[in-house]
Amino acid sequence: MTAIHPSAVVDPKAQLDSSVEVGPYSVIGPHVRIGANTKVGPHVVIEGHTTIGSDNQFFQFSSIGAAPQDKKWSGEPTRLEIGDRNTIREFCTFNTGTVQDAGVTRLGNDNWISAYVHLAHDCQVGSNTIFSNNAQLAGHVNIGDWVILSGFANVHQFCQIGEHAFVGMSTSLTQDVPPYVLLSGNPAAAHGVNIEGLKRRGFTRAQIDGIRAAYKLIYRSNLTLEEAKAALFEEEMANPEAAEQIRAMREFLNGATRGIVR
Repeated sequence: MTAIHPSAVVDPKAQLDSSVEVGPYSVIGPHVRIGANTKVGPHVVIEGHTTIGSDNQFFQFSSIGAAPQDKKWSGEPTRLEIGDRNTIREFCTFNTGTVQDAGVTRLGNDNWISAYVHLAHDCQVGSNTIFSNNAQLAGHVNIGDWVILSGFANVHQFCQIGEHAFVGMSTSLTQDVPPYVLLSGNPAAAHGVNIEGLKRRGFTRAQIDGIRAAYKLIYRSNLTLEEAKAALFEEEMANPEAAEQIRAMREFLNGATRGIVR
């Protein structure tokens, strides 16, 4: 049977795998589904239309699946979806989506979410990310795979952060961040490529050199954004070993909606 502490309150309609553990004084709502081997610590509230995958761990005092902090929300049955093997530390708050967007907030797989992190409505977070203590996402934010947000980093609504980017401590972002870029400060400024992170993840020297060349075209060549896009396409054609990475940076620029940190 599911290991539910006697003091926990689990709605009979909730769907929990038989291997799920629920700690003391936690509350699980009627529209919640939780997959195998997930552990819910003490004093955790999981509500709303929330689906949680396998092998996750929720530490104490988190609020998961609560209504969006959006005055336009009128009780619509929007959702929160959490993947597999995520660690969610103390005092985190994840909200469901809104009908003004996709109607769902998502967190992928293998993420490490530290204490006091907020995922607002309609955020889309990839996999293998690290959010340090007090990282905060406003609504409609998109975060790529392998992104690192340092402590007290804040992201403005509708911003996008590309894969493998690194955001420094106490940085406030109001514009988009291309893939692989390392930035920090207030106002936020780019300080090069996240080289150490790329090395740890097995990127080759040729790939890193290609990313650095693309970074220089965007940030060091005095090109307009449109000129940089054209130059990136040429670099992509001339550098087949790093073409995939350069293409990712170019396509990100094409999809940036708030301008980029530059």
